[in-house]
Amino acid sequence: MMYLGMIFFQIVAPILVLLIVGAILQKRFRFNLKALSQLITYCFMPAAVFVNLYETSVELSVLAEVGLFIVLFIGSQMLLSHLFAKWLGLVKTEAAVFKNSVVLINSGNYGIPVAQMIFVTQPIGVAIQVILVIFQNMTTYTYGLYNLISSTKSGMTIIKDFFKMPIIHALIIGVAMNYFNIGIPQFIKIPIDHVADGFIAVALITLGAQLSQLEIKSMFNKTVFVSCFTRLIVGPAVALAIIFLLGLDGVVAQSLFIASAFPTSRNSSSLALEYDVESATAAQTVLFSTIVSCITVTIVIYLADVLFA
Repeated sequence: MMYLGMIFFQIVAPILVLLIVGAILQKRFRFNLKALSQLITYCFMPAAVFVNLYETSVELSVLAEVGLFIVLFIGSQMLLSHLFAKWLGLVKTEAAVFKNSVVLINSGNYGIPVAQMIFVTQPIGVAIQVILVIFQNMTTYTYGLYNLISSTKSGMTIIKDFFKMPIIHALIIGVAMNYFNIGIPQFIKIPIDHVADGFIAVALITLGAQLSQLEIKSMFNKTVFVSCFTRLIVGPAVALAIIFLLGLDGVVAQSLFIASAFPTSRNSSSLALEYDVESATAAQTVLFSTIVSCITVTIVIYLADVLFA
């Protein structure tokens, strides 16, 4: 129990503090959240992704293991969310938002900061989380978009939008420069490092600011509860089964298990708002899952250390 408390106060509590700071600042100053979100998407996150991939060597065997896990895990979440949506008897629009809330995970401005705190001496743990972010973005702009607007956008448009994302460019450049051992001049590397170092704080403060605009009292409904239970409890349980099935161990198993426990992505709410599909329910789910994850993520981090350290 003491170790659980230590994990909470050393890893989860600092995240919670930054979320609260973001909420307080947003109430006081009313930031332009779209501008902050764009700053993260086009500056801070690409820098963090580039630095992690440029400075970390990941073996092809590890990439293959991670890739197979992701395919099995995301596939299982799609199937489970579909079955639960049918069980709940949701109409088509509600079902679309429910499925996205289970499948789309906040691997970016929640997952990477957690990974950077846990795997501070093991860069491969962060690199694996970066790979998961890429796959989650692919899932968001394919499966997530299809759920909401399959009749309004062509497949080619979705693909073009995906490849415009700066995080993809950062991934390709970081991997290529790492592989060919290309050096970076100090006058360029230093500012990139500064931006990458600022990613955790800016991402979490922005997330807190976004969550502060949601009403807590409106999120207590059956759909939100089932969504969060599926995302935060069933998801990690399925991930653990897949990890054992594939025979994974060590940092790889730890990183993947912990990543499976992160709350619903804010992208699920952003997409629902952008295309006017049950946006209130989507926002409520993001807020509730983020709050509850403070407890569930702590437990999963503890279990990951016990099982795979």
